[in-house]
Amino acid sequence: MLMQIALGSAVLVVNVLVMAVASLVLETGFRSVHPWLIAPPQRLKLVLLLVAVGIWVLLVLTLNIWVWAYVLFETGVFKSMEESLYYAIEAFSTLGLGDVVPNPDWRIFAAMAAVNGLLSFGLLTALLVEALRQVRLAQLERRHGAERK
Repeated sequence: MLMQIALGSAVLVVNVLVMAVASLVLETGFRSVHPWLIAPPQRLKLVLLLVAVGIWVLLVLTLNIWVWAYVLFETGVFKSMEESLYYAIEAFSTLGLGDVVPNPDWRIFAAMAAVNGLLSFGLLTALLVEALRQVRLAQLERRHGAERK
């Protein structure tokens, strides 16, 4: 049991590091296009930002799921990569259909994928909202600053 918790925690830390690095990359990208994002016309740029960040979130989640699938397969929790990937998606999204279940010896470890999914969806949603908020505030500040002049 302790080994399962330790291994699950290690995978969680790896995935949090993946999210942190991806967030830094995203922030660097935002900084480079920030002047363009706040310049008129603004609404279409906000939509483009939403699409770009949405795709970024999907890519990061997909990478996190593949990490779990790989570890589930390599530890022998599942016999095939397809089963491991299916379970990782199911657990990560907390769907829990129950048609594919882990080996009973690895239940605690496999369930930690759901914990990682909850954490990831929460953190990435917060980052998505904050990115949109920051750009929208800068757009409004620029618009109102131009109206005062």
